[in-house]
Amino acid sequence: WTLMRPGKPEGSSRRSVILKSMCRIPTIGPVKAEQLVGQFGEEFLASMLADNVHEFINLMDRDGNFVFSDKQAKRMERAMANIEFGLGEGGYQPTEFIKRYLPDHTFDLLIVDEGHEYKNAGTAQGQAMGVLAAKARKTLLLTGTLMGGYADDLFYLLFRILSRRMIEDGYRPNERGSLAPAAMAFMREHGVLKDIYTEKDSRSHKTARGKAVSVRSVKAPGFGPKGILRYVLPFTVFLKLKDIGGNVLPPYDEEFVEVDMDDEQAAAYARLAATLTAELRQALARRDTTLLGVVLNVLLAWPDCCFRAETVKHPRSKALLAFVPTIFPDAELMPKERKLLELCREEKAKGRRVLAYSVYTGTRDTTSRLKAILEQGGLKVAVLRASVDTARREDWILDQVDKGVDVLITNPELVKTGLDLLDFPTICFMQTGWNVYTLQQAARRSWRIGQKQAVRVVFLGYAKTSQIACLELMAKKIAVSQSTSGDVPESGLDSLNQDGDSVEMALARQLVAC
Repeated sequence: WTLMRPGKPEGSSRRSVILKSMCRIPTIGPVKAEQLVGQFGEEFLASMLADNVHEFINLMDRDGNFVFSDKQAKRMERAMANIEFGLGEGGYQPTEFIKRYLPDHTFDLLIVDEGHEYKNAGTAQGQAMGVLAAKARKTLLLTGTLMGGYADDLFYLLFRILSRRMIEDGYRPNERGSLAPAAMAFMREHGVLKDIYTEKDSRSHKTARGKAVSVRSVKAPGFGPKGILRYVLPFTVFLKLKDIGGNVLPPYDEEFVEVDMDDEQAAAYARLAATLTAELRQALARRDTTLLGVVLNVLLAWPDCCFRAETVKHPRSKALLAFVPTIFPDAELMPKERKLLELCREEKAKGRRVLAYSVYTGTRDTTSRLKAILEQGGLKVAVLRASVDTARREDWILDQVDKGVDVLITNPELVKTGLDLLDFPTICFMQTGWNVYTLQQAARRSWRIGQKQAVRVVFLGYAKTSQIACLELMAKKIAVSQSTSGDVPESGLDSLNQDGDSVEMALARQLVAC
């Protein structure tokens, strides 16, 4: 805390720090902050903010009445867990201090919430978690999505919390300090790796004909029983809220809705797919994968973004590959949009709010159009964007609920962790994206303790498009993820679960085979 730091400038400088600190607390704006300073004084508020912020929440006036209402106090308490440590000025990385100055086993227990967020190799938060785990005698990892379908989702997480066992099994850094070879060995032993051999005739020999063979490995969804027995079962407690009893959670239902495209839209998609598939097939024949991501992204996004013209260019040569004019003007609704509007009206009639997810919120932004369409349909709509600071998102959403919003539109990445959206018992995915963690977390944002209404989750996908292949792969990865957690898959996408492969290769193989 820096509000009471010795040598802190007095006068207007300290006053501005106090005002700025209070304005970071939900329900307190600049006017309210000025009133509080005038009523209680700088010294009193500074000492309270520096010593015990929760005393500030229970602040009383001279008549013994609470300054903040119960509703305000509840919102302030919820936000304190995120902002209490940062109310002062300046800052430092706490784990760096712990790493340098505290001995091993300083802490008896480390509790890591949302443990899957620390699984990646080079992220700062993953390395920080590893530092804390090394300083604790025991580590308790909490997560609802242990893995995302691939075996290497667990490797770095296991190495940080079960370092001794992983090293005993031979997974250790190489002479350059890299864990990449060990991660590949772990994937090969406990996961699914596909070795793809490419053979072609070579005429470079003068006296004989030879063959050139190249090999590359790609990962596929799957985690072997040996890995589960060795690294998961001995250290894991599988506990669901429904196992606690007492009906702490309401019913939860997922459903997949296949939406047919309009005739003109379907014809335009067929032409676009044929053109881009032919270009992709020629590029892959030359062993050029440059077009792979471009083609797949366009074919996935276009059915949801055909309210604007689509121009597809080669990423290197900038040559024009395809052009599709606008299919749906502003006044005409696309099939998915009609389905969403119908769903929102139906849920509003039942007194239920809807949380609508769209992964296209950047250059292909669809949220503004969705907002306009739903508002024209008589609904009150809000759009949560990345510009809203992470620590303030829950409070921002509660403000929208207080204003009577019927539908909240956002990218699932923005609300996948840390938020309890109990006011939105109905969730609709316009698209899902690729990330299993995000999908499973976002789908359960309102299925939390305290929810009294039945939760309904709807997935929308355009029939006979690459979106269905994408959803099929997500169903496969969810099945692997849930089997690692001791569950029989119950996802609404499970009806699409036939066979799996990596995302891009599965879709590319389907396109090229057409």
